[in-house]
Amino acid sequence: MVFLICLLPVFLIVGDAFEITGRLGANPVEAILDRFGNWALRFIMITLAVTPLRRISGWNWLSRFRRMLGLFSFFYAFMHFVTWYVLDREMRVADIIEDLIERPFITVGFTALVLLIALALTSFTAIRRRMGKRWQSLHNMVYVIGILGVWHYWWQVKKDVTEPLIYAAVLAILLAARIIRHLHRRRILRQSSPRVPLRS
Repeated sequence: MVFLICLLPVFLIVGDAFEITGRLGANPVEAILDRFGNWALRFIMITLAVTPLRRISGWNWLSRFRRMLGLFSFFYAFMHFVTWYVLDREMRVADIIEDLIERPFITVGFTALVLLIALALTSFTAIRRRMGKRWQSLHNMVYVIGILGVWHYWWQVKKDVTEPLIYAAVLAILLAARIIRHLHRRRILRQSSPRVPLRS
């Protein structure tokens, strides 16, 4: 059920493309690009919200969907890239390289995608076991991906930054929750560690 709900944006984009559920507007390629990009950011935020929401609510079953939500973040980011590569740039490699070099917001977005690919490829249980502690260090990069994604969006819109500002605010809250939790755990560990008496 959750899997199908996560696919709803794809069904709506396809439906609008064929004018079944709506329309994409005067610039359909730009509309598809924006929708896939927005949903990639939304799924990144939802994925980051799973752990703090679980701790606040006590709904431990939320953890079961964290990997799926993370993979959907990658899926929508990848579809955003494919739309740009195939429909917008028509697979012209020279234009793509030029954009990556001369348009910084595209460079930032592409960097986020590369990091998402690394997280998606290492999301399997067997790889997690093999990587050990390095796995968690790598997957903490999801916060960096969130920052790069918001930065990419903010840089792109230029004038009306209302939506990027909302994403930035949500990300800031999630990052603050992560930092507070980390500091709290460090304080508990420091208090629980045995103190060595000073020698006279």
